Amino acid sequence: MRWSEERRAKEHMTTFTIRRLVATDYPALGRFFEQHWGEAKMVVHGNLYLPHELEGFAAEADEQWVGLVTFHHTGTTTEVMSLDSLRIGQGIGTALMQAVADQALAHGSSRLWLETTNDNTHALRFFQKRGYTLAAIRRNAVEEARKIKPSIPLIGYHGIPIRDEIEFELLLEHDQRPTTNV
Repeated sequence: MRWSEERRAKEHMTTFTIRRLVATDYPALGRFFEQHWGEAKMVVHGNLYLPHELEGFAAEADEQWVGLVTFHHTGTTTEVMSLDSLRIGQGIGTALMQAVADQALAHGSSRLWLETTNDNTHALRFFQKRGYTLAAIRRNAVEEARKIKPSIPLIGYHGIPIRDEIEFELLLEHDQRPTTNV
């Protein structure tokens, strides 16, 4: 990116706030999932999840959601279920993930983790740049997920067939905040 392009991009940066989702957000959360995920349910590692069953944070600008993250705690781990930034490159995804990491630490979690699919090259870059490491690859896992949610497409980003689930993790240390380098 040339300097003038970078300067123009910074001039159009969004000012946003992060807030915790509350029960009155659940109808909007369902609509958000329908609009951005195709329907108000997701299948991850063979389990069906509904948005109103999850905790989350919203990034808001001008009283509109510009990003959303959902997660849940299990024992000493926190799993990120979804992450959406509607304005890429403005720090929204990073801020949402930091909010989850802070919540995970407060909950006593020692591990923050998530799964994405093999076609999601943006997510593969995003999480590795922020210190997450590859923890597992579940070959052909999406084929099993389609048995529960047949609407999962066969072809994803950049024309890549969607087949595998890729797990990333960030080990949390309770004496310091997790690293989320941009």
